[in-house]
Amino acid sequence: MFTNRPALNRDTDVVKQKAKLRSRELDRDFLIIRDAVQKNLLANNNNKTLDTANVKTMIKENFSHILEEKNFLYNVATRNQMLEWVIADIVGYGPIEPLLKDPDITEIMVNGHDQIYIERFGLIEETNVAFDDEAHLMRVIDRIVSPIGRRVDEASPMVDARLPNGYRVNATIPPLSLVGPVLTIRKFATKPFTVQDLIANGTITVRLANFLKSCVQARVNIVNSGGTGTGKTTFLNVLSSFIPLNERVITIEDTAELQLKQPHVVRLEKRPPNIEGRGEVTIRQLVVNALRMRPDRIIVGECRSSEALDMLQAMNTGHDGSMTTIHSNGPRDALRRIETMVLMAGMELPLKAIREQVASSIELVVHLERLKDGSRKIVRVAEVQGMENDTIVMQDIFVFEQGGMKNGIVQGRLVPTGLRPQFLDKFTANNVEIPETVFVKDQ
Repeated sequence: MFTNRPALNRDTDVVKQKAKLRSRELDRDFLIIRDAVQKNLLANNNNKTLDTANVKTMIKENFSHILEEKNFLYNVATRNQMLEWVIADIVGYGPIEPLLKDPDITEIMVNGHDQIYIERFGLIEETNVAFDDEAHLMRVIDRIVSPIGRRVDEASPMVDARLPNGYRVNATIPPLSLVGPVLTIRKFATKPFTVQDLIANGTITVRLANFLKSCVQARVNIVNSGGTGTGKTTFLNVLSSFIPLNERVITIEDTAELQLKQPHVVRLEKRPPNIEGRGEVTIRQLVVNALRMRPDRIIVGECRSSEALDMLQAMNTGHDGSMTTIHSNGPRDALRRIETMVLMAGMELPLKAIREQVASSIELVVHLERLKDGSRKIVRVAEVQGMENDTIVMQDIFVFEQGGMKNGIVQGRLVPTGLRPQFLDKFTANNVEIPETVFVKDQ
């Protein structure tokens, strides 16, 4: 239930006990008020279709009437808080509504109706928020997925969706989940992060930011790699901000998350199969279709399967400067995963041919990690130099040198290795200048 109460100033056992009793009273009152409001709404609606604004107005009117009828006396702050809870539960997202509004929370993880965790500043913590029961949680899940034409039921127990503000949603229900319905919401900044924001929080240095900006303008093919929650999509947004405004960009995503600010952007999103198992449109099909749409660049939100082959083809057939993200433990592992995903396409290609395709298409791999203190940093930038016998040759351009922890904060710095990338001829061809000092190794 809604038991996220602000901490009291006086830390005594008596005060804590009174606060706990008061919290239980408010939870009990909330259930009484909410149920009464819902009953009145159903009784007075007469099957009319109302928009959210009208429903909220009716809730406020019923709320005031029920408080008087039940003789519930609250101060102004408690009354307003109770009204927010009732509105959230009837037309919003129930007990997780305050969590969605908290700007410090970046992920919400609902493990069954009575266990909710959050990620705050990169670290996971448990909350004292809960749903009434599994049916309550399922109503909220349906409220999330229905507006975008998705469904979740026993026949389709997994679904990817998004909230109107772009937050990524995944829901998994029984029989796949053994703990009841599981809901995971990845929050993104309402205002996309800029490169200045990433410099300020230590994700990237000014030197590397200038280098990557030049790479994007010089149409270098870039892959962002990293684990879950390392900031790959956020960083892809930042990289895309360097794309010249006069280029036509096509984005292809599993669930629409990218927030490009260029004026000429075409956004494509895959479509799952309908209830009859038909009508599915895959990422791979969208990549093939994008090649017919006269793109200057193609950005695939994330390569997960056979679409990797078509992405490589796009990078290698006149669409330089394309970008994507991939889950991996490091730059070389990212290339190995791409090889595996190409094999998933069902093509009977020899491994050497696949590696040659990878080596000729991808030029730069930027690897991000979430460190022990919860911070997200670029830890390695590696160039793909080509093939030597049957092996793809890579060299590090920037590496993060970690030096332990101090007061719970990871110490270290991102430094150049002193090596210059071989694709610098692209900079000249695209009239992009970059100072030699970018690659000078720190003493």
